Amino acid sequence: MSKLVSALLITATLLLTASNDSKISVAGTCASDCGKAPLQFIPGQRIRVEVVNSTPRVLKLQKPSITDPISLNPGQILNLDQIEGTEPNTSLIFWDETGRSIEANLSRPNLATLRVELHPTWRVPGDRSVYIQDDGRINVL
Repeated sequence: MSKLVSALLITATLLLTASNDSKISVAGTCASDCGKAPLQFIPGQRIRVEVVNSTPRVLKLQKPSITDPISLNPGQILNLDQIEGTEPNTSLIFWDETGRSIEANLSRPNLATLRVELHPTWRVPGDRSVYIQDDGRINVL
């Protein structure tokens, strides 16, 4: 009899505790709070890269082993030649010659364009490159 009473008390306690804190009693999916989906293109797709300097300073931009450093004035938009999605992983490197931190915000305004907006940030060391992988994934490093 004491085992039955103990079991009932434990069950009642668990039910009351669960009803007071609905986060414990309701299992949810990320359908309501998943965050942003990662930016990705179709592997092999030709991608046009648009870089926007949204800082008040001149920035430098380079595609390693392809281009020399390019100066990007404040407010300037630079369209890079199409990048073949099947070429080996490629990077776009950017920096502020004064050493200030930069943040890269990525967007996809249309199916074949990667837009990289460069903003000032207080986060140290900030972002330094956009890495375009041959499987279509995009990473900010």
